[in-house]
Amino acid sequence: MNTTVNEKIDGSEDAWDEGRLGVDEEFVSVAEADEDGIDAALDLQMISIRLQKSLIEDFKHIAALHGLGYQPLMRQVLTRFADSEKKRLLRKMASEHIKDREEAEKRRLEAEQQNTRKTA
Repeated sequence: MNTTVNEKIDGSEDAWDEGRLGVDEEFVSVAEADEDGIDAALDLQMISIRLQKSLIEDFKHIAALHGLGYQPLMRQVLTRFADSEKKRLLRKMASEHIKDREEAEKRRLEAEQQNTRKTA
């Protein structure tokens, strides 16, 4: 940028949008990547897993089509599976619980009917 040190640019949104502010290479620095901080913020834990090379390649191709990396895609897929599986298991448990209650109620009614017949 061709401004002198003493030249002042108004700090408006237009100045930023037009590139009069924030583009001078003299003041540019690369931000330090804090991978541990990012992992902690996203609650990520490093793991080691062995997968077939073809599966990894498939994930890389699919991820590229979606515009993201293959590891975030794998996290999404695993999250979807885990959520789905938890829901499936909860539905199964709820169904079994309802079935058990219905069977218990049926046995109670049958026992009640037998007691009524005995007293009659």
